Amino acid sequence: MIAIDMDGTLLGLDGQVSPRNLAALRAAEAAGIEVVVATGRRHSYAMRVLRPLGLHHANALVSSNGAVTRTIGSANTTSTLLDRALLPHATSAWLLNHLSGVGDHNLRNALVLTFDRVGPDGEDTRGALVVEHLDELHSSIGRWMQANEPYIAHIDPLEGALVNDDASPEAPIQMMLCGTIARMARAEARLLEHPNIAASGHQPVHSGAPPQTVLSSEVGSRTSSGPMGSHHLTLHRTEYPDRDLSILDILPAGCSKGAALLRLAERRGLHASQILAIGDNWNDVPMLEIAGRAVLMANAPDDLKAHAATRNWHIGPSHDLDGVAAAIESTLETTLTAAY
Repeated sequence: MIAIDMDGTLLGLDGQVSPRNLAALRAAEAAGIEVVVATGRRHSYAMRVLRPLGLHHANALVSSNGAVTRTIGSANTTSTLLDRALLPHATSAWLLNHLSGVGDHNLRNALVLTFDRVGPDGEDTRGALVVEHLDELHSSIGRWMQANEPYIAHIDPLEGALVNDDASPEAPIQMMLCGTIARMARAEARLLEHPNIAASGHQPVHSGAPPQTVLSSEVGSRTSSGPMGSHHLTLHRTEYPDRDLSILDILPAGCSKGAALLRLAERRGLHASQILAIGDNWNDVPMLEIAGRAVLMANAPDDLKAHAATRNWHIGPSHDLDGVAAAIESTLETTLTAAY
């Protein structure tokens, strides 16, 4: 299995998959390797790019940083839901209230709620994304807001978007905070002060603690209900220094790309040592940690490359130089050499 991040990894500067990268994906499939895209994007937004590639319909797409796993499907085959984690109502309501008093400003101004509302055609409906305030989000992720306008519902207050039923598929799968790197660093530090919020795959900012990876594969614990004291959340950070943009994804406990891949590998009868993982950012660390071979793109943040050196991960070419193709070609060559 080859697990590949999208933005900053599989996609080039133009937001598309290059001919060389696509040829490498197809060569891997021809060699009997499942190509799994593992992204922070939600399923529908990822499929905008993946749908035209013609990858095998049974290949899995891990979306929303591990909260949802589906097959990608095809024009003639609908995608199949394999795994999904939901934020229980009590946890979601607590978190919205908590964010009102965290940081130097009301963080709800920078918040997006995400729901898994994928229809049979693979598209979302309006309300898949819910925001309370538009202005600040337009200033930080304006292009994303424009591209996703058909799916965004404006609900004030956000509590109006929550369904008081933990078993309902209408519960959110994640909350996303967006802003400058400095502001999100302050927000992350404040959020991690709460004992029920854990950093996934990266060293918490302003902390001397060693990096940690949340890899819980206990599905039941991810949808439990009860008082806030019994709920836990996982925090992922993705940074784009050239845009002064940081995204904090808040997901159900134990959700990560790594945890989702472990469950998928078990479903496929594979061991984690049989996974090649390729990524470029902090939210990729959980899958890089569990993989038998890990490749970090040269365009990764400098502090992540320093972390990679401590893990003996390979540093490959950047995403604009077909780093994914280089990693896959090298892996296929090594595999064929070993076979003969």
